[in-house]
Amino acid sequence: MSAIETIKTSEDYTDRIRAEIGNCLTETHLGKGSKYQGKVRDRYDLGDKLLLVTTDRQSAFDRILASIPFKGQVLNLTGAWWFEQTKDIVANHVLDVADPNVTVAKKCEVFPIEFVVRGFITGSSATSLWTVYKNGDREYCGLSFSDGLVKNQRLDAPVLTPTTKEEAHDRPISPKEIVNEGWMTSEDWDKASRVALKLFERGQKLASEHGLILVDTKYEMGKDSEGNLTLIDEIHTPDSSRYWIADTFEERFANGQEPQNVDKEFLRLWFRDNCDPYNDETLPDAPDELVVELARRYLYLYEKITGGNFPFPAVGEPVEERMAKNLSNYLS
Repeated sequence: MSAIETIKTSEDYTDRIRAEIGNCLTETHLGKGSKYQGKVRDRYDLGDKLLLVTTDRQSAFDRILASIPFKGQVLNLTGAWWFEQTKDIVANHVLDVADPNVTVAKKCEVFPIEFVVRGFITGSSATSLWTVYKNGDREYCGLSFSDGLVKNQRLDAPVLTPTTKEEAHDRPISPKEIVNEGWMTSEDWDKASRVALKLFERGQKLASEHGLILVDTKYEMGKDSEGNLTLIDEIHTPDSSRYWIADTFEERFANGQEPQNVDKEFLRLWFRDNCDPYNDETLPDAPDELVVELARRYLYLYEKITGGNFPFPAVGEPVEERMAKNLSNYLS
C-alpha cells in the first residue's frame, strides 16, 4: 500500500476525528416528502421547497469509497459561505441553513448540464482534462489544446468544459452540441456560461487571498419559479472542486511532484495507486489513516477559506437526532 502523506495544519484534529469514525452520517430517514438518494446528498422534496442533506459518504469513480467524519458538515457549511460570497454575481437556491448538514433550498428547473471550469490541466479520472490530453486528444468540448502541456500546468486562461447530466455517466459536450441537441437554448447557455466564468474568477481570487489555489470546479444552475437564473447544488466545496496549497505548488510542480491537494483528489490518487477503481469488483477498504487525513484536509479547507473555527458538534452526538430537532419546523 502507498504511504499516506499528511499536510501541516495549525490545528491537529486527529483525535477528534478518530472519535467520530463510527458516528458518520451515511443514511438519512427524515420521514417527510419524497426522497432521492444521490452519491453524497439525500434530497427531500417537500412540495414547495427541498431539504438537501449532505452526508459523510465519500464518492469517486462513480462509487462510494468511504465515510469521512464531519465531511457532510464541511461541504454544507463551506458551500453556504461561498453562496454568500457570490450572491452579487448570481442568485442562489439557499433559503435556510437549518442544520450543519442541511440546506433548505428553493425548487428550480435544473439545466441538464454541469458547468466545469478549469484553470489547470490536471486530474486522474477517465474524463479529466489531463487524462484525455495524455491519451493524445487535443480537442475537448469544442476547445483546442496545443502540444507540449504537462500535468498540473496552469492554463493561459480558465476554460469551460461542460458535461451532460445523465444517469449512467456524464458526457463531455461542446457548447455547439448543447444548443443543437436541445440541452439548453443559446440564450440560456450564453448567460449561464458567462456566470460560471465570473464565479470561478471570484473563487480563484478569494482562494488566493486565503493561501489556496482553486484549480477547477463544477457548477449547476437552473431557473427559479420566476425564470431567474439560479445557482444550485453546491459551490467551491472540496467535493466539487480541486484545491491546492499555494505556497508549496511552484516548487513541487518544478520537481515533478503532485501538488498538495485539499480535496477528494487525495482519495482518488490513493485508490488509483492501490487498485483499479473502475474495473475491480471489490475495492480495498480505505484505511483509517486515509480517512483521518482526508477529514483533516476538509477541516483545514473550511477554516482556511472561511477564516473561522470549525463548529464541531458535541462528541458522539447522534446526527440524525440533531437534524430532526433542527428541522422540526419543516418536518411537522
